[in-house]
Amino acid sequence: CSSLAIGTTTGYRLFSLSSVEQLDQVHESNEIPDVYIVERLFSSSLVVVVSHAKPQQMNVYHFKKGTEICNYSYSSNILSIRLNRQRLVVCLEESIYIHNIKDMKLLKTILDTPPNTTGLCALSINHANSYLAYPGSATSGEITLYDGNTLKTACTIPAHDGPLAALTFNSTGSKLASASEKGTVIRVFSIPGGQKLYEFRRGMKRYVNISSLVFSMDSQFLCASSNTETVHIFKLEHLTDSRPEEPPTWSGYMGKMFQAATNYLPAQVSGMMNQDRAFATVRLNISGQRNICALSTIQKLPRLLVTTSDGHLYIYNLDPQDGGECVLIKKHSLLGSGKMEENKENDLRPPLPQSYAATVARQSTVPSTSTMPGYSEDGGALRGEVIPEHEFATGPVCLDDENEFPPVSI
Repeated sequence: CSSLAIGTTTGYRLFSLSSVEQLDQVHESNEIPDVYIVERLFSSSLVVVVSHAKPQQMNVYHFKKGTEICNYSYSSNILSIRLNRQRLVVCLEESIYIHNIKDMKLLKTILDTPPNTTGLCALSINHANSYLAYPGSATSGEITLYDGNTLKTACTIPAHDGPLAALTFNSTGSKLASASEKGTVIRVFSIPGGQKLYEFRRGMKRYVNISSLVFSMDSQFLCASSNTETVHIFKLEHLTDSRPEEPPTWSGYMGKMFQAATNYLPAQVSGMMNQDRAFATVRLNISGQRNICALSTIQKLPRLLVTTSDGHLYIYNLDPQDGGECVLIKKHSLLGSGKMEENKENDLRPPLPQSYAATVARQSTVPSTSTMPGYSEDGGALRGEVIPEHEFATGPVCLDDENEFPPVSI
């Protein structure tokens, strides 16, 4: 979550997200028009692009050198592409192709997958366990978990009753979150076992289309956005582990009593009682637009980023202690000259009580590359992780020649 890639009618643009006040455009290309997929490999120079002009062709570029590494054509339209240091995954409506990203060799073709009209799939960004998740059924919410390293199916997870709408892994690939087309319940499972760890209720009033589901880098928070104006952020914590040093209170005793009671209740009832409400929320001043969210650390503070299909980036402060309503602090235009768009009075909601994080944020003006503790900015490796030499095999994809195949911070 340290950079942003957008496809436009004229090409694509890449932005760096290291500062709240300033939006830095890293690269702009107008070589291919009508780009509807653009995926950058972390902070490296490898970028994968698909255009409406040739929707069955994937183009892989080294954008700093301005060269095309390779291109591949498929039997039908490309619906989504996912990549990490080890694998590049191309998802079509009824098949999935897995490439070795070092030499772009096709390793596996998964044929006859259930109809997947939106190209829904998720790939762990941690290349050490390149798990791939995709719908295992077109009529129910079954998830197929596939090991991209061993090229074998790991397990199937009966996640929801209805068809799936969103899937995402956490940064280490140890958790998988999912939502169905109803959009009322979000579940988190352990990987690779598939055990249910958390269940969050987004709301019961109306069905929504969840378009974005994302973990924070430290896996403490999970964010969900939809076609409504509300973004929900859930905190991943067990009730039994929270506030252990608090003195005994009446509410504490009642909580324990309800916790114990769930052991004797039918699974459906106890599951309902264990569901948590949102820890923090955002009310966007737009509705009905597709948007994508990210939880990132910018200038040493946790932020919620929301990018909307009309070409704007909204940055909010997230209070990691108290949650509540997140405060909008900046709005940027992505379709202008690449420079920031100044806030207008009507862009901001009525003044809200300033949280601790919001107060500190106003004092922080020096750009910082700090991210979540224990995670390097390159987006693919934990601090201290050593990339084996054999991963840098010679082949068409040579990004380590400039020490930029994303550098690992030790």
